[in-house]
Amino acid sequence: MNAILQDKTALVTGGARRVGAAICRRLHAAGANVVVHCNRSQHDAQTLVHELNDLRPGSAVLVQADLLEPGTPLALLQRTVSAYGGLDVLVNNASSFYSTPLGQIDAKAWDDLMGTNLKAPLFLSQAAAPELRRTQGCIVNIIDIHAERPLADHMVYTAAKGGLLALTRSLALELGPEVRVNGVSPGAILWPDGPEWQNEDERQRILDRSVLKRVGEPDDIAGAVEFLATAPYVTGQIIAVDGGRSIVL
Repeated sequence: MNAILQDKTALVTGGARRVGAAICRRLHAAGANVVVHCNRSQHDAQTLVHELNDLRPGSAVLVQADLLEPGTPLALLQRTVSAYGGLDVLVNNASSFYSTPLGQIDAKAWDDLMGTNLKAPLFLSQAAAPELRRTQGCIVNIIDIHAERPLADHMVYTAAKGGLLALTRSLALELGPEVRVNGVSPGAILWPDGPEWQNEDERQRILDRSVLKRVGEPDDIAGAVEFLATAPYVTGQIIAVDGGRSIVL
């Protein structure tokens, strides 16, 4: 348990799988009630909620919603407040990720990548702001080291995460002093699902261009989120959790 998070409420978007699930487990283990948001991964989300409630009955709920629908931000906030009486920690984790080579970018990819990585965090943060001000809460955005160091063939994703980095600092300015806003920028944490990431030689090349020479774990990101959620004098900051990769790129 973490005394600062005990009996607090956290909403984690994209919380059903991978890094999102690790964040849910970490905040829950620290004593928070967790609202697990998902869109398509309902089975994984329900399994996670059952797991958390087995550990502490009534401490987790599932909310399924498409973050790109106009009414979703307010609906997520209302569902969270209805379940636990407030919101203390918002984690904008949900993200689409795939390549968009120049010459092949279309409006659908733009709307999806910009929508999940930038638009949804903005409008959800805006909807949550009055409640977070009331609870003296915080926002943690999951960014990416490539927000500052572009990833080849991923122009739209890179631009969206760059926007999220700027949004994080802007929100910190706008919402202070009541609400703290920070970000975590992962490096090689797990591997993406796409076929282009299954090549072992390419994976090793990426790891060789880092200081620690190994892939990270989802809990490495979750630990940084917990730290930022409980650091009362930290706001407007972006922590790279990347094994030192960003300093050699």
